[in-house]
Parts: sequence; structure tokens; C-alpha cells
Amino acid sequence: MSSDLKDRAALAAHIVSIAETAGRAIMAVYRTDFDTRSKSDASPVTDADERAERIILERLDSPFPVVAEESAAAGRIPDIGTGPFWLVDPLDGTREFIGRNGEFTVNIALIEGGFPTLGVVHAPALDVTYWAEGPGRAFRRKGAGSAEPIAVRRPGADGLIVVASRSHRDARTDAYLAGISVKDLRSAGSSLKFCLLAEGSADHYPRLGRTMEWDTAAGQAVLAGAGGRVVDFDGAPLAYGKPGFENPDFIAQGG
Repeated sequence: MSSDLKDRAALAAHIVSIAETAGRAIMAVYRTDFDTRSKSDASPVTDADERAERIILERLDSPFPVVAEESAAAGRIPDIGTGPFWLVDPLDGTREFIGRNGEFTVNIALIEGGFPTLGVVHAPALDVTYWAEGPGRAFRRKGAGSAEPIAVRRPGADGLIVVASRSHRDARTDAYLAGISVKDLRSAGSSLKFCLLAEGSADHYPRLGRTMEWDTAAGQAVLAGAGGRVVDFDGAPLAYGKPGFENPDFIAQGG
């Protein structure tokens, strides 16, 4: 393995450790009768979001700027310039967290040249972690097991296995799905949808509706590392560092 790959692997291992530490803090709140509050955009937030973000920001220890969801909601957004930066969603799927269905994640991604090149998605309630170090280097670890390489699958001739948002599916999404060949439709929360494509459990994930860059960057990194891609409805790769950090509608694709 080249020194660059070793460096990327070591960095990914460090980010995995940070995400899993944040996940333990999230689970400590999850097991309690926690309170839910509303942010200025009416989206929910809990103590778990804030505790996890503090842990990540304290431990990341990077020279690059960090754009994190709860800090951004409070107006604390660093100047990212044109160089690398980090995107952090300390608890993606807060509605799933509140609903206690386990489908929430910790997302941390490194953006280089406008695209996520390294990312970690940790699902603490499911005890599984996905990460990517770069092209062809995507992995999954379940519990205390060993890291397993993952890759997208080639869709079958009988149609696509499509995954859609559990909390944000709408009429526009249903209209889109009516126009493609769907063999099976599954629902999932948070950035786990990207990971289902990355591990070859699904083929296609359309998202019509508002998302922010910190919602998608880590999942996109994992999917890209596994051989998939994320594009907007014009076919352009979903890029990062956009004004306001808001994404257009997009489609995540497997093999």
C-alpha cells in the first residue's frame, strides 16, 4: 500500500473513532426520556445532536474549516475558501431518533475539490459503521467484527431496488417513481440510504426536496468509494461548497 493510501486509511480510522465516540454519547441520550426542541427552521433538535457535535469538533483536530449542522444553525459558519473542509452532521435523522426506530447516523466527510473524498457514516443504534477512504476503498463493520469491503451491485434486468426517505417522501417522489422500473421499494432513514446502495442492497435513491450538504456528504463519499455516484437531475455530479450549503434534487445510483 502506498504511503498516501496508508495516510488515507489512518485518517479514516481516526474519523471512524470520532464518529463512534459521538455515537456512544447519542445512545446515552437515546436511552433516556429526552426533550425535543425546535430550531429556527422548525426542524427538531435534541441534547444528543448537541453533545455529539461538541465531541466531533473537539476531537477532529484538523487544520481545515469545519461546517457542522448545529453550529451553522446558530450562525457559526467558517469561511471555507477554496481549500478542503469538513462537513459534519452529528445526528442525521433526528426524526428517526425521536421516533426510536434506530435509523439515525453520525456523518463526517472531508470535501476536496468540491466533492466528498473521505467519509464516515456510523449508525449507533444498529451498531454498524460505513466508511470510504477513496475510490474502490469502501468498507462496512458490524459491531466488533472486522472491516468488510463493500461495492455496489449491477441492477437486475427485472427492475431496480429503490430506497426512499422514511420521513420525507412526497407526491413528487411518487410521481418520479412511477416513471422508472421498480422491482422493490424500501424505506430507510438518514444517510443509511446511500449505504444500502454502497453495500449492494439497493440500486437507486431519488431525493426530491430540501437537503443540506452535511446531510449527504458522508453518504456520498461511501457510495462513491463503493463504485456508485450521486448526480443532480441534469446529470451533473452533486458538488459541495455551494452558497448556503443547500443541495438541489438529486439521484444516488449504484452499479
